[in-house]
Amino acid sequence: MTNFTDRHGVSHPLPAPEAEAQVRADDRGHVFHSWSAQGLIDPHPVAAGEGSTFWDYQGNAYLDFSSQLVNLNLGHQHPDLVAAIQEQAGRLATIQPAIANDVRGELARLIAEVAPEGLEKVFFTNGGAEANEYAVRMARQFTGRRKVLSMYRSYHGSTSTAISLTGDPRRWANDTVDSGAVRFFGPYLYRSPFHAETPEQESERALAHLEQTIQLEGPQTIAAIIIETVVGTNGVLVPPPGYLQGVRALCDRYGIVYIADEVMVGFGRLGEWFGIDAFDASPDLITFAKGVNSGYVPLGGVVISDRIASAFDTMPFAGGLTYSGHPLACAAGVATFEVFRRDGILERVRDLGERVVGPTVRSWAEKHPSVGDVRGLGLFWAVELVRDQETREPLVPFNASGADAAPMGAFAAAAKKAGVWPFTHFNRMHVAPPLVISEEDLVRGLTVLDEALSVADEAAARTRVFR
Repeated sequence: MTNFTDRHGVSHPLPAPEAEAQVRADDRGHVFHSWSAQGLIDPHPVAAGEGSTFWDYQGNAYLDFSSQLVNLNLGHQHPDLVAAIQEQAGRLATIQPAIANDVRGELARLIAEVAPEGLEKVFFTNGGAEANEYAVRMARQFTGRRKVLSMYRSYHGSTSTAISLTGDPRRWANDTVDSGAVRFFGPYLYRSPFHAETPEQESERALAHLEQTIQLEGPQTIAAIIIETVVGTNGVLVPPPGYLQGVRALCDRYGIVYIADEVMVGFGRLGEWFGIDAFDASPDLITFAKGVNSGYVPLGGVVISDRIASAFDTMPFAGGLTYSGHPLACAAGVATFEVFRRDGILERVRDLGERVVGPTVRSWAEKHPSVGDVRGLGLFWAVELVRDQETREPLVPFNASGADAAPMGAFAAAAKKAGVWPFTHFNRMHVAPPLVISEEDLVRGLTVLDEALSVADEAAARTRVFR
């Protein structure tokens, strides 16, 4: 029997290696996986996790440099979160949302206390996609308007309205679900659609483009603008100075609701309770999920401004969910706040981002010909890989698959072979480990990624030779 050792040096047994065969058989025979051609995938069976590491059935350990889906902020099997769920299950495992519940109310209060001023109410959902669905529903009911503007480079979830608002290729097969979705170009200096040369130019020109879109669509038809505070899967695109404040001003000018999608960056990922705190702009609605309880039990929600919440004092809100504010999920959320405050999570994320990750990944651009751009905050960074630093041609084409995506697949395989599970998307590698990762493991993981970039360098060199 193979064992793994936890953060306290205690050894625990893993399931027998032979059990992997049954796991694979059950998965391949009966599990239908998301976003995949079912016959072309081979999911890796995982047996256990602890802290920033997980193990497969053969005892191979992987540093989790993606926090699974950038949701495992407090890592695998955090004892405080596990204990909170166990205690709550022993007292009250579930209750319908129309009945007041202590942990639901406590978590709502804790969230409101760290939200920007003037956002005091919380509507709970089962996850991030539903949070965005309900935020849009609130904005439409509040304004009496239909259209919602979102960026091309964005992901807001896979439910009906959320996928319509999504800008990346996952939207294509579901493009006509919500006819009120309108897209615009957000700021992206490295590949500026506005031919900007400085962050200030990018901000100014992106805001001018957004205002023109508003005017051409008809301000009186637009209910909301939804923006990921830092664009997540589609590039870790940090907004340039003044951009989000400019969005706030445009929304005020035209009577539009500003929705900040913080499903990925809320609760510590940028070293702030909410990512918007790093940019001094206050939205009308904030959507969250993932880091609020590290996904131990599904949970998301919408933080609602007083102005919008008060509109529903006498007007019924048209929406609800059986598991809204589920006690087990909320118990883990309350415990999350306790851990964050006791262990100084926000402070350590800012420190590690500024002192360790930022300087390390920026240095890669000078030593790796395949590194084109590096950007990020806290423990959320992207390294954009290119065939040529001068032309900025992506290492793999947009939305590449199969043989076209092979260079990124080879890079990921090299990292996994060395014990780091990376996050890759299109031509980018993201750095998003659990917020509780030790500095030693963080440095070790970055060293592995640094070494794996030699595979990308070789792929870029081959492309230049055959061009």
